[in-house]
Amino acid sequence: MRYWLRILKKLTVFSMLLLLRVAEASAVPAMGMGYEPKYPADYKHFDYVSPDAVKGGGIDLYGLGTFDSLNPYLLKGLSAEGLGTLVFESLLEKSLDEPFSMYGLIAEDFYLAEDELSVTFHINPAARFSNGVQVTAEDVKFSFDTLMSKAAHPQYRVYFGDVESAEVIDELTVRFHFRNRNRELHMIVGEIPIFSREWLGSEPFDEVDDVPPIASGPYVVDAYERGRFIRYRRNPDYWARNLPVRRGMYNFDTVTYKYYKDSTIALEAFKAGEFDFFSENYSKRWARSHVGPKYASGEILKAELSHSNNAGMQGFAINTRRDKFKDVRVRRALTLAFDFEWANRQLFYQQYERCYSYFSNSQLASAGLPRGDELALLNEYRDQLPTSVFEREWRPPTTRGETTLRDNLAQARDLLAEAGWTVQDGALKNEQGEAFVINVLLVQKGFGRILAAYAHQLKKLGIEMNYRTVDDSLYKRRLDQFEFDMVVTSFPQSVSPGNELMNLFHSQAAEMNGSRNLPGIADPVVDDLITKILNAYDRQQLVAAAHALDRVLLHGEYLVPNWYIDKHRIAYRDKFNMPEVLPLYYEPVSWLLKTWSAKGTDD
Repeated sequence: MRYWLRILKKLTVFSMLLLLRVAEASAVPAMGMGYEPKYPADYKHFDYVSPDAVKGGGIDLYGLGTFDSLNPYLLKGLSAEGLGTLVFESLLEKSLDEPFSMYGLIAEDFYLAEDELSVTFHINPAARFSNGVQVTAEDVKFSFDTLMSKAAHPQYRVYFGDVESAEVIDELTVRFHFRNRNRELHMIVGEIPIFSREWLGSEPFDEVDDVPPIASGPYVVDAYERGRFIRYRRNPDYWARNLPVRRGMYNFDTVTYKYYKDSTIALEAFKAGEFDFFSENYSKRWARSHVGPKYASGEILKAELSHSNNAGMQGFAINTRRDKFKDVRVRRALTLAFDFEWANRQLFYQQYERCYSYFSNSQLASAGLPRGDELALLNEYRDQLPTSVFEREWRPPTTRGETTLRDNLAQARDLLAEAGWTVQDGALKNEQGEAFVINVLLVQKGFGRILAAYAHQLKKLGIEMNYRTVDDSLYKRRLDQFEFDMVVTSFPQSVSPGNELMNLFHSQAAEMNGSRNLPGIADPVVDDLITKILNAYDRQQLVAAAHALDRVLLHGEYLVPNWYIDKHRIAYRDKFNMPEVLPLYYEPVSWLLKTWSAKGTDD
């Protein structure tokens, strides 16, 4: 009997090992969200890099306001520019020319369990921190546990909320267990920034803000002076420099950010030669200020670079936590009073398109009346939604054609009256005699000219609008605690949205300090539709759920829509080489740091 028990035990162990080998045999170096990754297992480099780019030289960039922290993962303080891109890296690297594909970086491969309730990563044995110490599974678990603790910014507890735990399997293998199935969770876990326990030493994580990080990225902090500059130096012993996922990337020996009070001062400093690259966000400056002898001579070059980014939504976010904004009719009235066409003509040099969706410039934007799969989804919540969701296509107010601003203001006046706000003694007041005053919080002075025109139209309704520009530190603190009536914000989106929606629109983020849910959206239908996006297992399901979510958000009138542009406007000194091929989905600064190189440098 004991003999057979021993045989059975050996067979069981053998079976477990066999199953483990089968599972590990399915590990892959890359995954795409619902499609095969573009690059095969033996790829040499990404198409949007110059694989033989020469290393050397330096680039000077600009930061705005100030910084007081070297820890970008805390709620408190302002962290220095560049830390997340240059110093920290993650298990996986996202491709910039695919909707959502992740390739092995710190993790050389990974696999999703058959029940989809865990993902396992095998760490590249060559992975090293900047101090030369090997990256292990313990480091990955430590980084995750730290970011999920109350010492870190609360956004991580939302974004990775469906991850139950991290388990060390062996020295170079770590497994993440999930609370629920989620179509993208196994890939976004690969975005967790990894850092060394030695960085913290014996200090609590939320007290480590003035110690240069110890991480595995291509750069280390070389020198800094709070609020003035920070310089990064390329690590000559960077462990991943020869990997396909890094070939042709991070070519500058030094990257320096110099800080300026605001973007107007920064532009003049750029033209004077104090730094090398300027990404322009203001249409007036692009049309009128990027001129002069250095532009004419070719010392400074200008370019408008196309992109396929999901433009998302930008707007004047309305803080629905305030009683005066709780009525959707009031919020719609505020939108009716904004004349975008006038602003685009008189202020923006006709450079912009109006944001019409929370997924503007993408396939995910809703259009027409709901139908098909989208209508079936919305019908589940018919008794919780306004009838307008089913009967009227939402579009931002316009003053084109026969519609005039006077017509829009008349509609706004009627909506405000229905909500209990009427003009008394020249001011809009409620039944308690309280005047309707809107205080707008700004951090960029350029918006003052836009709000001045908007305030003029609101005055016709009896509404007083005040706007104030504050410094970066106060601005962040006020936003983190939702201390504003209205604020300019954006809701950036990817072409494959997922867990980031939790931090943008979910009710659990509405009262969580530091969240991106600035309007305070707390709608069970929105919550449920986000879950349906997270659980969509093919593109068709994702698109239908995104259309439904978009429509519900739009009819909620949570902001006054602004504008977008499908190009990046950049100016730079003629001392750099850029790759011939542009990626599809990119932001200009992170793209240049990854792929540009200096002219005239030698190995």
